[in-house]
Amino acid sequence: MTAISLVALGTALASCQSKPPVKAVSNASALDVMEKVAVGANRCWFRSGDPAFKSYAFAPELTSFSGRPRFLLTRKGSSDIRPLLVVQAEGRPAKLSTFGPLMSEPVSGRVNADVQRWAAGNTNC
Repeated sequence: MTAISLVALGTALASCQSKPPVKAVSNASALDVMEKVAVGANRCWFRSGDPAFKSYAFAPELTSFSGRPRFLLTRKGSSDIRPLLVVQAEGRPAKLSTFGPLMSEPVSGRVNADVQRWAAGNTNC
């Protein structure tokens, strides 16, 4: 591989790195926590018409045989179905993580704050 290819690969991998897990406040299961977070994201980011999320589509995948319920954000109206954001939980107590290219954008701070708030049971937008 050339040096340019290695730099490009490193940059691509860095954009997908997970932020440190966000700990849920209770001893709730991953599914319980992700249900709260997914409902909050759908209601506050999409159904409300929030302009920060208008170019994305919401894809919940809460039924998971891997033990990691999650939801994805993809580019709305695009045939490219690669996720731009993954929010998932695992374990009991649930540990949340957010990752994907969207986490290198300015909206990432808001994503993490919203996810933490909804995981803790606060339903406010």
